[in-house]
Amino acid sequence: MNWKCSIILLAAGILVSCAGSPRPADRAATTATARVWPAPPDAPRIVFRQCLHGPADIGVRPAFFHSLANWLTGENGESLRLRKPFAVALDETGNLCITDTEANLLCYCDFTRKRWQRFAGAGAFKFASPVAVARRHGVFYVADSRLDRVLALTDAGSLVFALGAPLQRPVALAIVGERLYVVDALMHAVLVFGLDGKYQFRFGGRGTGPGEFNYPTAIGEGPGGQLLVSDTLNSRVQVFDRDGHFVSTFGSNGDTSGHFARPKGVAADAAGHIYVVDAVFDNFQIFDPAGRLLLNVGESGNQPGSFALPSGIAIGADNRIFVADSFNHRVQVFQYTGEP
Repeated sequence: MNWKCSIILLAAGILVSCAGSPRPADRAATTATARVWPAPPDAPRIVFRQCLHGPADIGVRPAFFHSLANWLTGENGESLRLRKPFAVALDETGNLCITDTEANLLCYCDFTRKRWQRFAGAGAFKFASPVAVARRHGVFYVADSRLDRVLALTDAGSLVFALGAPLQRPVALAIVGERLYVVDALMHAVLVFGLDGKYQFRFGGRGTGPGEFNYPTAIGEGPGGQLLVSDTLNSRVQVFDRDGHFVSTFGSNGDTSGHFARPKGVAADAAGHIYVVDAVFDNFQIFDPAGRLLLNVGESGNQPGSFALPSGIAIGADNRIFVADSFNHRVQVFQYTGEP
Protein backbone atom coordinates (compact mmCIF):
# COMPACT_ATOMS: atom_id res chain seq x y z
CA MET A 1 0.00 0.00 0.00
CA ASN A 2 1.52 3.34 -1.03
CA TRP A 3 1.47 6.51 1.04
CA LYS A 4 -1.34 8.14 -1.00
CA CYS A 5 -3.68 5.25 -0.31
CA SER A 6 -2.76 5.40 3.38
CA ILE A 7 -3.68 9.09 3.56
CA ILE A 8 -7.00 8.45 1.82
CA LEU A 9 -7.84 5.57 4.18
CA LEU A 10 -6.84 7.67 7.19
CA ALA A 11 -9.01 10.53 5.98
CA ALA A 12 -11.91 8.14 5.42
CA GLY A 13 -11.56 6.82 8.96
CA ILE A 14 -11.62 10.32 10.38
CA LEU A 15 -14.70 11.19 8.34
CA VAL A 16 -16.52 8.09 9.56
CA SER A 17 -15.61 8.80 13.18
CA CYS A 18 -16.88 12.38 12.84
CA ALA A 19 -20.05 11.57 10.92
CA GLY A 20 -23.16 12.85 12.63
CA SER A 21 -21.27 15.13 15.01
CA PRO A 22 -22.94 18.55 14.72
CA ARG A 23 -21.22 21.86 15.19
CA PRO A 24 -21.37 23.15 18.80
CA ALA A 25 -23.97 25.81 17.97
CA ASP A 26 -26.16 23.29 16.18
CA ARG A 27 -25.76 20.76 18.99
CA ALA A 28 -26.91 23.37 21.54
CA ALA A 29 -29.93 24.16 19.41
CA THR A 30 -30.97 20.53 19.01
CA THR A 31 -30.37 19.40 22.58
CA ALA A 32 -31.69 22.45 24.41
CA THR A 33 -34.79 21.90 26.53
CA ALA A 34 -37.78 22.57 24.33
CA ARG A 35 -39.29 26.00 24.82
CA VAL A 36 -43.05 26.36 25.00
CA TRP A 37 -45.51 29.26 25.00
CA PRO A 38 -47.26 30.16 27.20
CA ALA A 39 -44.91 29.20 30.04
CA PRO A 40 -45.94 26.56 32.59
CA PRO A 41 -48.19 25.99 34.42
CA ASP A 42 -50.40 27.04 31.48
CA ALA A 43 -50.97 24.40 28.83
CA PRO A 44 -48.49 24.84 25.94
CA ARG A 45 -49.83 26.07 22.62
CA ILE A 46 -46.58 26.75 20.73
CA VAL A 47 -43.54 24.44 20.96
CA PHE A 48 -40.08 25.14 19.55
CA ARG A 49 -38.93 22.25 17.31
CA GLN A 50 -35.65 23.05 15.58
CA CYS A 51 -33.48 25.51 13.68
CA LEU A 52 -32.69 25.16 9.99
CA HIS A 53 -29.27 26.54 9.06
CA GLY A 54 -28.62 24.50 5.94
CA PRO A 55 -28.98 21.14 4.17
CA ALA A 56 -27.71 19.02 7.08
CA ASP A 57 -30.66 20.15 9.21
CA ILE A 58 -33.16 18.39 6.94
CA GLY A 59 -31.08 15.22 6.79
CA VAL A 60 -29.05 15.92 3.63
CA ARG A 61 -25.71 14.11 3.73
CA PRO A 62 -22.98 14.63 1.11
CA ALA A 63 -21.72 11.63 -0.83
CA PHE A 64 -18.70 9.93 0.71
CA PHE A 65 -16.13 11.06 -1.83
CA HIS A 66 -17.50 14.60 -1.79
CA SER A 67 -17.03 14.56 1.99
CA LEU A 68 -13.50 13.24 1.57
CA ALA A 69 -12.67 16.00 -0.89
CA ASN A 70 -14.09 18.59 1.49
CA TRP A 71 -11.91 17.24 4.32
CA LEU A 72 -8.78 17.30 2.18
CA THR A 73 -9.44 20.84 0.93
CA GLY A 74 -10.66 22.27 4.23
CA GLU A 75 -14.21 22.99 2.97
CA ASN A 76 -16.62 22.67 5.91
CA GLY A 77 -19.98 23.29 4.24
CA GLU A 78 -20.31 26.90 5.40
CA SER A 79 -21.03 28.01 1.83
CA LEU A 80 -24.24 25.96 1.86
CA ARG A 81 -25.62 27.51 5.02
CA LEU A 82 -28.19 30.28 5.12
CA ARG A 83 -26.79 33.79 5.36
CA LYS A 84 -29.83 36.06 5.56
CA PRO A 85 -33.08 34.17 5.09
CA PHE A 86 -35.82 36.68 4.42
CA ALA A 87 -38.96 35.05 3.04
CA VAL A 88 -40.40 31.59 3.55
CA ALA A 89 -43.29 29.81 1.82
CA LEU A 90 -44.72 26.31 1.68
CA ASP A 91 -45.97 24.64 -1.46
CA GLU A 92 -48.96 22.29 -1.69
CA THR A 93 -46.76 19.31 -0.78
CA GLY A 94 -45.56 20.93 2.46
CA ASN A 95 -42.02 21.59 1.25
CA LEU A 96 -40.27 24.82 2.14
CA CYS A 97 -39.04 27.68 -0.07
CA ILE A 98 -36.57 30.21 1.37
CA THR A 99 -35.13 33.36 -0.15
CA ASP A 100 -31.68 34.44 1.05
CA THR A 101 -31.13 38.16 0.42
CA GLU A 102 -27.43 38.15 1.30
CA ALA A 103 -26.50 35.14 -0.83
CA ASN A 104 -29.10 36.17 -3.47
CA LEU A 105 -30.42 32.64 -3.69
CA LEU A 106 -33.67 30.74 -3.68
CA CYS A 107 -33.50 27.53 -1.62
CA TYR A 108 -35.99 24.68 -1.83
CA CYS A 109 -36.16 22.13 1.00
CA ASP A 110 -37.74 18.83 0.02
CA PHE A 111 -38.29 17.20 3.41
CA THR A 112 -39.44 13.83 2.07
CA ARG A 113 -36.58 13.29 -0.38
CA LYS A 114 -34.07 15.11 1.83
CA ARG A 115 -32.99 17.42 -0.96
CA TRP A 116 -31.86 21.06 -0.70
CA GLN A 117 -31.85 22.83 -4.06
CA ARG A 118 -30.44 26.31 -4.68
CA PHE A 119 -31.21 28.66 -7.56
CA ALA A 120 -29.24 31.82 -8.39
CA GLY A 121 -31.67 33.07 -11.01
CA ALA A 122 -33.65 32.04 -14.07
CA GLY A 123 -32.92 32.46 -17.75
CA ALA A 124 -31.00 35.68 -18.35
CA PHE A 125 -31.97 37.01 -14.91
CA LYS A 126 -29.71 36.64 -11.88
CA PHE A 127 -31.27 37.30 -8.51
CA ALA A 128 -30.22 40.67 -7.05
CA SER A 129 -32.50 40.87 -3.99
CA PRO A 130 -35.01 38.00 -3.80
CA VAL A 131 -37.42 39.13 -1.09
CA ALA A 132 -40.47 36.93 -1.59
CA VAL A 133 -41.37 33.50 -2.91
CA ALA A 134 -44.40 31.32 -3.61
CA ARG A 135 -44.70 27.95 -5.34
CA ARG A 136 -47.54 26.05 -6.95
CA HIS A 137 -47.81 23.23 -9.50
CA GLY A 138 -44.02 22.86 -9.72
CA VAL A 139 -43.39 26.54 -10.51
CA PHE A 140 -41.53 28.99 -8.25
CA TYR A 141 -42.56 32.65 -8.22
CA VAL A 142 -39.85 34.96 -6.88
CA ALA A 143 -40.17 38.70 -6.27
CA ASP A 144 -36.87 40.55 -6.65
CA SER A 145 -37.00 44.12 -5.34
CA ARG A 146 -33.85 45.26 -7.17
CA LEU A 147 -34.81 43.75 -10.49
CA ASP A 148 -38.34 45.19 -10.00
CA ARG A 149 -39.70 41.93 -11.32
CA VAL A 150 -41.44 38.73 -10.39
CA LEU A 151 -39.76 35.73 -12.02
CA ALA A 152 -41.48 32.39 -12.56
CA LEU A 153 -39.14 29.41 -12.91
CA THR A 154 -39.32 25.64 -13.07
CA ASP A 155 -37.67 23.03 -10.85
CA ALA A 156 -34.90 22.90 -13.44
CA GLY A 157 -34.31 26.66 -13.11
CA SER A 158 -35.78 27.51 -16.53
CA LEU A 159 -37.56 30.84 -16.87
CA VAL A 160 -41.31 30.54 -17.45
CA PHE A 161 -42.04 34.28 -17.54
CA ALA A 162 -40.95 37.58 -15.98
CA LEU A 163 -43.40 40.22 -14.76
CA GLY A 164 -42.14 43.78 -15.01
CA ALA A 165 -44.02 47.05 -15.47
CA PRO A 166 -46.31 48.24 -14.01
CA LEU A 167 -44.52 46.69 -11.02
CA GLN A 168 -42.16 49.14 -9.30
CA ARG A 169 -40.94 47.34 -6.19
CA PRO A 170 -42.53 43.94 -5.60
CA VAL A 171 -41.88 42.85 -2.02
CA ALA A 172 -44.34 40.08 -1.15
CA LEU A 173 -46.22 37.21 -2.81
CA ALA A 174 -49.06 34.88 -1.98
CA ILE A 175 -50.94 32.27 -3.98
CA VAL A 176 -54.59 31.89 -3.04
CA GLY A 177 -56.69 29.72 -5.29
CA GLU A 178 -55.32 30.12 -8.80
CA ARG A 179 -54.25 33.73 -8.33
CA LEU A 180 -50.86 35.27 -7.62
CA TYR A 181 -51.07 38.31 -5.34
CA VAL A 182 -48.10 40.69 -5.55
CA VAL A 183 -47.54 43.43 -2.95
CA ASP A 184 -45.77 46.47 -4.39
CA ALA A 185 -44.32 48.75 -1.70
CA LEU A 186 -43.80 51.80 -3.92
CA MET A 187 -47.25 51.54 -5.49
CA HIS A 188 -48.81 50.97 -2.04
CA ALA A 189 -50.99 48.37 -3.70
CA VAL A 190 -51.62 44.71 -4.35
CA LEU A 191 -51.54 43.57 -8.00
CA VAL A 192 -53.30 40.35 -8.94
CA PHE A 193 -52.24 37.96 -11.70
CA GLY A 194 -53.18 34.52 -12.87
CA LEU A 195 -50.61 31.79 -12.34
CA ASP A 196 -49.86 32.16 -16.06
CA GLY A 197 -48.69 35.73 -15.44
CA LYS A 198 -51.72 37.46 -16.95
CA TYR A 199 -52.70 40.66 -15.15
CA GLN A 200 -56.20 40.72 -13.63
CA PHE A 201 -56.68 43.72 -11.33
CA ARG A 202 -55.20 45.72 -8.45
CA PHE A 203 -56.40 47.21 -5.20
CA GLY A 204 -55.10 49.71 -2.66
CA GLY A 205 -53.39 53.08 -2.89
CA ARG A 206 -51.45 55.26 -0.51
CA GLY A 207 -53.25 56.49 2.59
CA THR A 208 -54.37 55.66 6.10
CA GLY A 209 -58.01 54.81 5.47
CA PRO A 210 -59.58 51.36 5.13
CA GLY A 211 -58.12 49.56 2.13
CA GLU A 212 -55.24 52.04 1.79
CA PHE A 213 -51.59 51.30 2.50
CA ASN A 214 -48.38 52.94 3.63
CA TYR A 215 -45.51 50.73 2.42
CA PRO A 216 -47.09 47.29 2.77
CA THR A 217 -44.50 44.51 3.07
CA ALA A 218 -46.20 41.12 3.40
CA ILE A 219 -49.27 39.15 2.40
CA GLY A 220 -50.65 35.78 3.42
CA GLU A 221 -53.76 33.64 3.27
CA GLY A 222 -56.04 34.12 6.25
CA PRO A 223 -59.01 32.23 7.66
CA GLY A 224 -61.52 31.20 5.01
CA GLY A 225 -59.18 32.12 2.16
CA GLN A 226 -59.17 35.82 3.00
CA LEU A 227 -56.09 37.96 2.35
CA LEU A 228 -53.94 39.33 5.18
CA VAL A 229 -51.74 42.31 4.32
CA SER A 230 -49.09 43.79 6.63
CA ASP A 231 -49.59 47.54 6.23
CA THR A 232 -46.21 48.20 7.76
CA LEU A 233 -45.88 51.94 8.18
CA ASN A 234 -49.53 52.18 9.20
CA SER A 235 -48.65 49.62 11.92
CA ARG A 236 -51.62 47.38 11.22
CA VAL A 237 -52.84 44.28 9.40
CA GLN A 238 -55.68 44.65 6.92
CA VAL A 239 -58.01 41.86 5.86
CA PHE A 240 -59.54 41.60 2.35
CA ASP A 241 -61.56 39.09 0.43
CA ARG A 242 -59.99 37.45 -2.62
CA ASP A 243 -61.35 40.15 -4.91
CA GLY A 244 -59.62 42.90 -2.93
CA HIS A 245 -62.64 44.18 -1.03
CA PHE A 246 -61.80 45.54 2.42
CA VAL A 247 -63.09 43.40 5.33
CA SER A 248 -61.43 44.61 8.53
CA THR A 249 -58.24 45.84 10.16
CA PHE A 250 -56.50 45.35 13.50
CA GLY A 251 -53.42 46.66 15.29
CA SER A 252 -51.89 50.09 15.75
CA ASN A 253 -48.53 51.63 16.55
CA GLY A 254 -47.25 51.01 20.06
CA ASP A 255 -44.71 49.17 22.18
CA THR A 256 -47.00 46.86 24.15
CA SER A 257 -48.60 43.52 23.33
CA GLY A 258 -51.26 43.72 20.65
CA HIS A 259 -49.58 46.72 19.01
CA PHE A 260 -47.03 46.76 16.18
CA ALA A 261 -43.75 48.52 15.49
CA ARG A 262 -42.82 46.98 12.11
CA PRO A 263 -45.27 44.20 11.20
CA LYS A 264 -43.80 41.91 8.56
CA GLY A 265 -44.70 38.33 7.72
CA VAL A 266 -48.31 37.27 8.26
CA ALA A 267 -49.98 33.86 8.08
CA ALA A 268 -52.79 31.77 9.61
CA ASP A 269 -52.90 28.28 11.07
CA ALA A 270 -55.52 25.60 10.49
CA ALA A 271 -57.51 26.81 13.50
CA GLY A 272 -57.87 30.31 12.01
CA HIS A 273 -55.39 32.06 14.31
CA ILE A 274 -53.47 34.91 12.68
CA TYR A 275 -49.70 35.18 13.21
CA VAL A 276 -47.86 38.48 12.68
CA VAL A 277 -44.05 38.80 12.79
CA ASP A 278 -42.70 42.08 14.14
CA ALA A 279 -39.13 42.93 13.11
CA VAL A 280 -38.66 45.48 15.90
CA PHE A 281 -40.19 43.45 18.73
CA ASP A 282 -38.24 40.34 17.58
CA ASN A 283 -41.27 38.12 18.04
CA PHE A 284 -44.49 36.98 16.50
CA GLN A 285 -47.91 37.69 17.95
CA ILE A 286 -50.94 35.45 17.60
CA PHE A 287 -54.46 36.85 17.22
CA ASP A 288 -57.91 35.37 16.86
CA PRO A 289 -59.82 36.01 13.60
CA ALA A 290 -61.33 39.15 15.12
CA GLY A 291 -57.86 40.60 15.78
CA ARG A 292 -57.81 40.01 19.54
CA LEU A 293 -54.35 39.18 20.93
CA LEU A 294 -53.91 35.62 22.20
CA LEU A 295 -50.17 35.10 22.70
CA ASN A 296 -46.67 36.57 22.19
CA VAL A 297 -43.86 34.24 21.12
CA GLY A 298 -40.17 35.13 21.28
CA GLU A 299 -37.86 37.97 22.22
CA SER A 300 -34.51 39.42 21.12
CA GLY A 301 -31.57 37.01 21.18
CA ASN A 302 -29.94 34.07 19.45
CA GLN A 303 -31.22 31.15 21.50
CA PRO A 304 -34.00 28.82 20.33
CA GLY A 305 -37.21 30.82 20.27
CA SER A 306 -35.37 34.16 20.24
CA PHE A 307 -35.01 36.34 17.15
CA ALA A 308 -32.87 38.97 15.47
CA LEU A 309 -34.87 40.88 12.84
CA PRO A 310 -37.35 38.15 11.90
CA SER A 311 -39.22 38.68 8.65
CA GLY A 312 -41.21 35.98 6.84
CA ILE A 313 -43.53 33.32 8.24
CA ALA A 314 -45.26 30.28 6.73
CA ILE A 315 -47.59 27.75 8.37
CA GLY A 316 -48.34 24.31 6.99
CA ALA A 317 -51.54 22.27 7.03
CA ASP A 318 -49.98 20.31 9.91
CA ASN A 319 -49.58 23.58 11.86
CA ARG A 320 -45.79 23.60 11.62
CA ILE A 321 -44.63 27.21 11.77
CA PHE A 322 -41.54 28.42 9.89
CA VAL A 323 -40.08 31.84 10.72
CA ALA A 324 -37.18 33.48 8.84
CA ASP A 325 -34.82 34.65 11.60
CA SER A 326 -32.74 36.85 9.30
CA PHE A 327 -29.84 38.12 11.39
CA ASN A 328 -29.47 34.79 13.19
CA HIS A 329 -28.94 33.17 9.76
CA ARG A 330 -31.60 30.51 10.27
CA VAL A 331 -35.21 29.49 9.91
CA GLN A 332 -36.84 28.50 13.17
CA VAL A 333 -39.51 25.81 13.27
CA PHE A 334 -42.35 25.71 15.80
CA GLN A 335 -45.47 23.62 16.24
CA TYR A 336 -48.95 24.77 17.20
CA THR A 337 -50.25 22.11 19.61
CA GLY A 338 -53.50 23.69 20.80
CA GLU A 339 -57.02 22.63 20.05
CA PRO A 340 -58.37 23.28 16.54
